[in-house]
Amino acid sequence: MAPSSVLPETFARAVSTLRSVAARPEIVIEDLAAPTRLAPYAHAFAGTVSRAGDEVATGRLVLLHDPAGQDAWDGTLRLVTYLTAELEPELAGDPLLPAVGWSWLTDALTTHGAGYTAIGGTVTQTTSTRFGDLAGPPTSADLEIRASWTPLDRDLGGHCSAWFTLLASTAGLPPPGVTALAWPAAHGT
Repeated sequence: MAPSSVLPETFARAVSTLRSVAARPEIVIEDLAAPTRLAPYAHAFAGTVSRAGDEVATGRLVLLHDPAGQDAWDGTLRLVTYLTAELEPELAGDPLLPAVGWSWLTDALTTHGAGYTAIGGTVTQTTSTRFGDLAGPPTSADLEIRASWTPLDRDLGGHCSAWFTLLASTAGLPPPGVTALAWPAAHGT
């Protein structure tokens, strides 16, 4: 017997509410192939933020659905994210950076009214130094945020908006409506 191509209503509605949210113009969204082993149903997309032609942050958001639920999820839906962004090398050693990165996620969920439970994740800061013939800056630094949570809402629009806010924060974008001022190369007093 062939598997049914009809999606469960809960999953179809969740995907629809995620897709209903528009990203800010600096974030380019594309659909991804969703993982197939984590849950019976999955949907995934990626976001990329570029500045002056350089990719400065990327991320993906995956929606998982198991109609039977999973104990660790405390529900039948689960959102999973992975984001990475370039950092100024001076920031990579800041001991407060992981806590700040985690607060970007939890604050964004709260700000967008996205109820959640069973949240967990990691924030990793890395520094790489290049040697020899490897092209690029001699030292680079990155921030990675990996997290998952169970949404308490039927409408996942707030969760998607929160994820866009998180991606913008990791990329160092100013809040919407705020323009970053650039200092002239040489300025007097």
